[in-house]
Amino acid sequence: MFQQFAEAQMRNGVPPKGLEQAFAQKLQISPSMWSQIKSSRPIGDKLARQLEVACNVPAGWLDEERAPQGLSPAEQQFLALALKAWRATNAEGRKRLKTVLKEILG
Repeated sequence: MFQQFAEAQMRNGVPPKGLEQAFAQKLQISPSMWSQIKSSRPIGDKLARQLEVACNVPAGWLDEERAPQGLSPAEQQFLALALKAWRATNAEGRKRLKTVLKEILG
């Protein structure tokens, strides 16, 4: 939903800076709550329906599983591989995975 919102705003000439706050305002939640939701914080049915109404999507839309939008097949393969590696290892292995990725990002 955020991706669609952001793309529509940018098509209308709105700069990317501040879109997160604008989206939170549209959802009638705090920017902090939006940040938590983006970080996979579980939400209840009441909040889910509130978000659906704010984004003009059908009730229950958030309950449906869907493939991520905007990812290339290569990105999807990488994410699947990263998830498989994450799930296949212990805490030490996960720490090493994070370290390697942080090193790549510099």
